[in-house]
Amino acid sequence: MKRFILLFACSMLFAFACNQPGNKSESTATESAPSATAQDTLDYPYTLDKPYKDWQPGDKKNAVLVMKMVKAWETKNIPECVSYFGDSVQMHFDYFHKTVKYDSLPKLIEESWANYASVQIKMQDWEAVVSKDGTEEWVTLWYKQSWVDKKGKADSMSMVNDAKIVNGKIVIFDEKAQHLGAPEK
Repeated sequence: MKRFILLFACSMLFAFACNQPGNKSESTATESAPSATAQDTLDYPYTLDKPYKDWQPGDKKNAVLVMKMVKAWETKNIPECVSYFGDSVQMHFDYFHKTVKYDSLPKLIEESWANYASVQIKMQDWEAVVSKDGTEEWVTLWYKQSWVDKKGKADSMSMVNDAKIVNGKIVIFDEKAQHLGAPEK
């Protein structure tokens, strides 16, 4: 019985010691750090037409799908490039906004190559996201696109592509470009 009481007392002392803060400075630092609560309100300088979707990390397979489409375009593999799109696609480029039917995509992609002799893409980053309610999935790619035109002139741009994915297909493709210009001497 004495052993049981001694073992029980030691266990209680051990448990009590584990629950005590290590030193006062650690405890104070933890307690003084602000904590986010559901009651915190943020004063956003802009309002949204639709509620914020609370984006979460999405399926990385969607990022692979969009990168494969871009790679197929880069290598001028038009049939493969087209295969990643849905039955109709909203295309948004500089000075071009159009919903394109699937059977019109090969011609559009062929025309996008009209002035290029070669293209090279250097991927910089990507992210796949899904809205918290699971109703929207998007992929964003960031990359540098370099090319040589048919007259032999080289140039490049920084690109950002946003692609909406529905049932494993791209249904919106939105491209933004930043012309890099000549480097300073």
